[in-house]
Amino acid sequence: MKGARNCIAVLRDHDVKTAIVSAGLDILAGRVAGELGIDHVSANGIKTDEDGFLTGEGLLGVRLMYKDEAVRRLLRDLGIPFEKCAAVGNSCFDIPMFETCALGIAFNPRDDCVKEAADVVVEGKDLTKILPAFEPFIN
Repeated sequence: MKGARNCIAVLRDHDVKTAIVSAGLDILAGRVAGELGIDHVSANGIKTDEDGFLTGEGLLGVRLMYKDEAVRRLLRDLGIPFEKCAAVGNSCFDIPMFETCALGIAFNPRDDCVKEAADVVVEGKDLTKILPAFEPFIN
């Protein structure tokens, strides 16, 4: 995503902790986090046997309709109050995170429901456009 590296760098420069909360696979989320310098990842895994072969079973870390559970766990583990949390998402599945955090940002939203639930709506595909919404967190 355009602006992703710069956005994360600015947040890190202001000591803002970053996380990916995804109902997708941890392998992909971890790769993106590593490339961008994102601090934490909560996602779903795939089980392997002792020889490294797929078992056909998954490891549920983030339930699609309950991403707020993963956010709550992370905030608790890090000792961060909900008032100091912002969530960025683009679909109706992200609304529970918006309801948990002090700030919900709909970035390049795919659904009207997420626009209605968000505190801030950012259209377009440049992640740096969300930075003004973070001013209360970085000043």
